[in-house]
Amino acid sequence: MQLRLDAADRLVELVEERRGPVAAEDAARQLFALRQAPVALARSLLSEVVEADARLAWNGDTVGLAQPPGAGLLLEDATYVVVDLETTGLRPGQSGICEIGAVRIQALEPAGEFETLVNPGMRIAPGASAITGLRDEQLRGAPRPQEAVRRFLDFAGDAVLVAHNARFDLAFLDRETELLTGSRIAAPVVDTVLLARKLLAGRVAGFSLGQLSWFLGTTERPCHRALPDARATAELLLALIGLAQERGARTVADLGALAATRNRRLLDKRHLAFGAPTSPGVYLFRGRGDQVLYVGRARDLRARLRSYFRSDRQRPAVEAALGATERIEWRVLGSELEAALAELRLIRELRPPGNARVSRPERHVWLRARGDSVVASTQPSPLGPLRSRRQAQLAARALKPDELVSPSAALPRLRRRLRELSDARRFEDAARLRDRIGALERVCRELERLERLRRMECCLLVPAAEESYVTAVFVAGGGVVAERTLPPGGGAALEVEAGLAAARRAATAGGELQLDEVLLIDSFLRRPPPELRVAPLARTAILHAAEAVPRGG
Repeated sequence: MQLRLDAADRLVELVEERRGPVAAEDAARQLFALRQAPVALARSLLSEVVEADARLAWNGDTVGLAQPPGAGLLLEDATYVVVDLETTGLRPGQSGICEIGAVRIQALEPAGEFETLVNPGMRIAPGASAITGLRDEQLRGAPRPQEAVRRFLDFAGDAVLVAHNARFDLAFLDRETELLTGSRIAAPVVDTVLLARKLLAGRVAGFSLGQLSWFLGTTERPCHRALPDARATAELLLALIGLAQERGARTVADLGALAATRNRRLLDKRHLAFGAPTSPGVYLFRGRGDQVLYVGRARDLRARLRSYFRSDRQRPAVEAALGATERIEWRVLGSELEAALAELRLIRELRPPGNARVSRPERHVWLRARGDSVVASTQPSPLGPLRSRRQAQLAARALKPDELVSPSAALPRLRRRLRELSDARRFEDAARLRDRIGALERVCRELERLERLRRMECCLLVPAAEESYVTAVFVAGGGVVAERTLPPGGGAALEVEAGLAAARRAATAGGELQLDEVLLIDSFLRRPPPELRVAPLARTAILHAAEAVPRGG
């Protein structure tokens, strides 16, 4: 009995700390120190605790409070205080608050503002200073954190607190409030990130404050300063409340319920995975008319397919594919490497809608000179292919044509310019240049990696699906040039010679880099599974390595 009461108390504390419903799997891991807890197991472990305590209640596959904060408070009657913080870093305790901005909303109209700089008693990290434009000398005469937070709490009163990514801002406020009063902030909290993910799913590319502000056309645009960002979040809140009301939300508690995880309606499709083997392979979700909706790979087909119907909600495209799936097809292969190559090629051939996030060759770009500037182009050049068009465009804006010989040599010049802009207090220009420098650094690392991949020559050997056979994957010339199945006995030498001949032709031809394939091969070389053997492109070495491969069956 005492153990059950302790578990209930800890669960209530967890829900209050998260300020909203907690996924059953997460709650079970926290309470019972489990590494993994599928939904069914988590619910069975928690059911007795939840059902025996009047403070707790199930909300779909999440555990929440039976009477959540704001349960009877109508949306139009509530007072909201939208808050945004600027901090010296990312971790409360190791970092401090350097600015607080807040906007009060009453009767769904702006009704007051609060703004103060804060002296955190520590230096601002260079990255935070470059983003916000705040400098240490500006904060020296500002109030200390506890005094600034006390003033903010007086401004907020008993209003509903609103923040974009509330867990971040409230973590800093809670720490200072505990030092000030001995307890955390008890007000209801609305997180506009969670609300936006639910109400605008599929309509926006991302859910950062800047992206949502641009999508909704707010009059105030975020600029990494507390009060302007709070104003933008306030406009976002009002727009989201309107969308929530269209879905039937009436109270503040309804906003929290909207953002909570719902019961998945896919459990009745578990039979589609029945009979799947424990072997490696690829699987295809097929919908009406046998259309392929999603392609995946697995080291253990049975475990992977079953996980879709008992674990966390998938990303939206996969969740939609699961909802429309009428049949699951699987193809058994000899190894995870073969499955990964097969998955890549099936996605390239079939273009399943559920695999929309997979990198596609036609979207790759290269850096090249055009007149007096550098551009990210779809026309191949020695500097590419690059998978992120956005990163390539930002890097191109930072470069001059004569710097394309060695793009990394431009970094010292750009960093000097960043310091000059910051010293001149041109913070918006500094922020743009900082983003371009970061993109160029990432592009330079990518180009170095691509050069290494172009030179890669090796043979990867793994078990084949047929018993006692081995699959040899030959890599040369920037791609997979041959895959041969080596039989037991003397026939293996003939297959190896055929693979080596293909590798020699590819190395001589010097074709275009097959980026996705060599990146996949590189990932297996960096973290090789136990059955994988690697050999140089030499007949004797390959045959010797093939003898050490565990034979499939």
